[in-house]
Amino acid sequence: MTEIAFPNSRMSSIQMSGGIREILGLADELEKQGKSIIHMEIGRPDFDSPQCAKNAAITALNNGDVHYTDMAGTHKLREAVAEKYLKDNSIQVDPDKSIVITSGAIEALTATFLTMLEPGDEVIVPAPYFPAYADQIALANGVLVKAQTTIENEFRLKVSDLKNSISNKSKVLLLNTPNNPSGAVLTKQDLEEISSLAIEHNLWVISDECYEKFLYEGDHISIASLPGMAERTVTISAASKTWSMTGWRVGWIVCPEQMRPFVNKCHQNLTTCATSFAQAGVTEAFKHADEDVKKMVLEYKRRRDMVMKWLSRIKGFEHVIPSGAFYAFPKISSLGMDGFKFCSWLLEEAGVSTVPGEVFGSPGHIRIAYCRSYEYIEEGMKRIKEAVAKL
Repeated sequence: MTEIAFPNSRMSSIQMSGGIREILGLADELEKQGKSIIHMEIGRPDFDSPQCAKNAAITALNNGDVHYTDMAGTHKLREAVAEKYLKDNSIQVDPDKSIVITSGAIEALTATFLTMLEPGDEVIVPAPYFPAYADQIALANGVLVKAQTTIENEFRLKVSDLKNSISNKSKVLLLNTPNNPSGAVLTKQDLEEISSLAIEHNLWVISDECYEKFLYEGDHISIASLPGMAERTVTISAASKTWSMTGWRVGWIVCPEQMRPFVNKCHQNLTTCATSFAQAGVTEAFKHADEDVKKMVLEYKRRRDMVMKWLSRIKGFEHVIPSGAFYAFPKISSLGMDGFKFCSWLLEEAGVSTVPGEVFGSPGHIRIAYCRSYEYIEEGMKRIKEAVAKL
């Protein structure tokens, strides 16, 4: 039998342990042993999915809507996506020529990287970043080039930082606003300056806008809406965060027409199509679930404000107020531990599960997710403060 070397070259740079899921597994194991654990590691909305979406999915099932859809998604859902981008984002797209419905944003991103990248192509990714980006780029034989942002600039990407990351191998700039894990939101001026640089250096842009609706200050601007950017931008989002539909696995790609046949072919060979009855539920959510979103965002803002109050009381923590998403990303390096050591210590000492900033490409920070009830999160913040006071 021919021996196969593991990992192969594509996977050699992928971190196989120490990620968010591994941290959750460790916390779950301690919980099974009887230790009281406050989970602040997973970025999963704690609300139920909208009832209108669930009803539509049930109706679709009962009507026998259990087969393959068009590979690019149902026409009704693609129309709903197109209507949303015209109304909310000032982007005009053809549902039949520019949209592909995927099995969540993860598949949308993976299919996009596989479609766009040649081996060795560089993807510039502002840090901190969602760790799956690094894995997806590696699987597509690309190279992640980090553009580090700082807490001093509220984790917003500066063009000067971006310029230092550009080389003759640069092909793509990946943006995520509002950002996971920092909660940073790029302003219109930020995006205008970034778009000018992208055009100057002939860069494609992938814009991950999964947290678009989780905005507490300012306005969400899609970079594809800016002059000269529609033809070089791929916009990606999903139902997962917007309507608390993480398990439904429905996302979408909005891309230039010349790219769509190829990314659709890649998507076809990854998942064939998104689940038929889940697509029916998401179509209904686009039409009738706006109020569900507003209620969620108001509650997340209430939790954010509470978390900020606690962070301001913890000696040794440095933080900025996140403008979006549902995470805090305080700097803890003054405590004399890196993120891994601190999070391990905090889990053992206080029973609070958080994620080290190293996982997101930004050492010396931790991510705190406020995706549970107000009282639950406040108990977690109280434990963190009491534990750090002992150091």
